[in-house]
Amino acid sequence: MAVTVTPQQLIEALRAGDRRALARAITLVENREPAGEAILQSLYPLTGNAFIVGVTGAPGVGKSTLVSALIDAYRQRGARVGVIAVDPSSPFSGGAILGDRIRLAGSRRDEGVYFRSLSNRGQVGGLSRATGDIIHVLDAAGFDVIIVETVGAGQSEVEIMRYAHTVLVLTAPGLGDDVQASKAGILEIGDIFVVNKADREGADRTASELRHMISLAPQGDGDAWKPPVILTVASTGQGIDDLVAAIEQHREYLKDRDTLARRRRQLVERHLGELVSERLLAALQRAAGDRWRQAVDEVVARRRSPADAVRRLLSDVDVLAGLAREAGSGGGDPVEA
Repeated sequence: MAVTVTPQQLIEALRAGDRRALARAITLVENREPAGEAILQSLYPLTGNAFIVGVTGAPGVGKSTLVSALIDAYRQRGARVGVIAVDPSSPFSGGAILGDRIRLAGSRRDEGVYFRSLSNRGQVGGLSRATGDIIHVLDAAGFDVIIVETVGAGQSEVEIMRYAHTVLVLTAPGLGDDVQASKAGILEIGDIFVVNKADREGADRTASELRHMISLAPQGDGDAWKPPVILTVASTGQGIDDLVAAIEQHREYLKDRDTLARRRRQLVERHLGELVSERLLAALQRAAGDRWRQAVDEVVARRRSPADAVRRLLSDVDVLAGLAREAGSGGGDPVEA
């Protein structure tokens, strides 16, 4: 028989280290349930302490293996590590293929590590819409480092900048195009570049090409961060200490220049914009009701342009009144644990 608990009781349990409570809270947040909203509201003042590392790159470069190696390295340093791995979801069923993560998650029996695999639910950019909120939950639960691994969808990987303080861009030799990052447009967003599987032929050439392309990028002022290129063999741990040192060096760089505070502000602004867009659209659809469906039909039939249909919806007094009623709804209802 399910036990009914309040959001506050769930918060107290996860803050005390109850992993089931943490998992339940994340599920409520991910599913956008009213109790999840109440949990986020209460937890948010406790956030802002974790350092967030994004891991991105093309499929096949060994991101999951590298994340596993980073977990071990940070645990050896005494840090608690949370991991969010975002997986692609089927455009038809909405289900995610999580098999690649089962191995990593199943190997974790350490109470200082928490792993959560998410479906991106069709989000362009390879990140689940709930990623930012789940980062807040893990942050408030006391994790020192939070690693966000993306689906490896290619050019849209720049989305990781919405969440991470330090972005690792991975590549590997022998994938047909050694410096794929340049074509994916993510040379500009990488704080550290990692040539993984460096025991393969061509690794030095890949690293050299990356360094050359980084040197050609606009440098900014003389004190600007210069992204290093680190060679690793994640499966054996080779180069992982150098990578962690580079991450910590970038972290200190951000602190010294007060860039970390500015980047955190940018992350908040992006997150707020994302939430406003999502919730206003959902509220507008509910408020418009049949008018929304009528607008879609008119655009499909080419009787109105999309811009004209939106203009009419936003000028409809009844729709706007309904939208006003929708705004501010929420709740803190009990949940089943």
